[in-house]
Amino acid sequence: MTTTDDASGTATTTDLDKTSTELRDRSNLYSHGPMPNDIKRTGANMMPDASEETHDLDIEKAAQDEKPKPPGVFDPSSFPDGGLEAWLVVSGAFCCLFSSFGWINAIGVFQTYYEKGPLSQYSASTVSWIPAFEVFMMFLGGPIWGKLYDNHGPRYLLAVGTILHVFGLMMASLSTKYYQFLLSQGVCSATGASLLFYPAMSATGTWFYRKRAFAFGVMVAGSSLGGVIFPIMIERLIVERGFPWAMRAAAFLILGLLIYANLTVKSRLPPTPRPWALMDFVKPFIEVPYFLTVFGAFLFFFGMFLPFTFIILSAQYHGMSANLSGYLVAILNAASVLGRTLPGWIADKVGRYNTMILVSFLSTVFVLALWLPAKGNVPYILFAAFFGFSSGAFVSLIPVLIAQISDVRQIGVRSGSMFAAISVAALVGNPIGGALVSHENGQYLHLQIFCGVTMFAGSCVFVAARYSLEGSDVRKKV
Repeated sequence: MTTTDDASGTATTTDLDKTSTELRDRSNLYSHGPMPNDIKRTGANMMPDASEETHDLDIEKAAQDEKPKPPGVFDPSSFPDGGLEAWLVVSGAFCCLFSSFGWINAIGVFQTYYEKGPLSQYSASTVSWIPAFEVFMMFLGGPIWGKLYDNHGPRYLLAVGTILHVFGLMMASLSTKYYQFLLSQGVCSATGASLLFYPAMSATGTWFYRKRAFAFGVMVAGSSLGGVIFPIMIERLIVERGFPWAMRAAAFLILGLLIYANLTVKSRLPPTPRPWALMDFVKPFIEVPYFLTVFGAFLFFFGMFLPFTFIILSAQYHGMSANLSGYLVAILNAASVLGRTLPGWIADKVGRYNTMILVSFLSTVFVLALWLPAKGNVPYILFAAFFGFSSGAFVSLIPVLIAQISDVRQIGVRSGSMFAAISVAALVGNPIGGALVSHENGQYLHLQIFCGVTMFAGSCVFVAARYSLEGSDVRKKV
């Protein structure tokens, strides 16, 4: 190309072309590698530093490679684990458990009263369907109440439960026939108790993480205290005022406690409405730890309520006076107050499954080594105290195990499904025990063996559940 210089001394066309080519070549060169400092970040070239570009890519890759946290695994620091509001919830839940499970814990008194009083014409097995239905209805509604809790929170469940429980007891005070006792006390009252039990338990779990076992222990101690007060209260009032007023007095006491519970029990998490689906209740059983935990509880519950129901009658069969034997259920539940608090505190330290395995095997030992050969007053009193402690620990720990392996947002459904499964064992366990007594012409040997063997089987399944979580290393906190 020809070039000419003008008078002003401006660059020729050839010089301009050359300069443009050099800049383009340098730009192409440094776009694939580091650029000299004199060219970086200039107006003509805003390309990033290669080291900074690599750093940005590393951050992006790390973000892509980071595994998402499983749903429901929340930061433990988000749980208050204490404070006035949290402990008010526990106090209200304590009242719910006192009024619901505490009432169920007094079934031994009613088994004895019905057999020797208004239903004396029926066999022990037939009469035992009334307390069996109480336990069954207490647990059967678990999946439904749990789903309603997850969708709407505890408020409406507690209100309806209060009405049904108190109404059922008032109707029982007017009952004289078998079907009336079954419907009022075994169905209506027990359904109300169920509506109190699940929201209280689930709501408490939303406020505690590190101290959850201890908080559950304090809450469930309410059922033990109810199991101490109600048997003594009912027995004394039956003698002094008659059965109708004994039931009404209990109903008024329960009403007062439940008014307080309705004002204090609430969930920390807002309800998360989800459509109803059958798989919500079935899916948890696909998980091996959940299935084994529920199966272990199912087997354990086959035998666990037999001492509560038959300890008074079996003690009287072996010569204990009616006056002294009437305190056995109260002694059993008094010991379970400690059993439902102390093991919970220990479980938070050494592991919930580890503690459950220990207390479930202890319960088996107490049945087979103490209740089975018991013949006098002292062995029966010792058995009531020891079994009350170990069985109380079991009752307080089983919902904690479910909470440990569950998404806290689905704790209502998963806890409810577990209790619905064990409701079948609770329903048939007492009638089977009654049938064994009738078959033995009033003796209790086979009932006691059945109780111990089923509880031993459940304890072994808890070992399998722990193994499915952490293997055979016994030193691990599980």
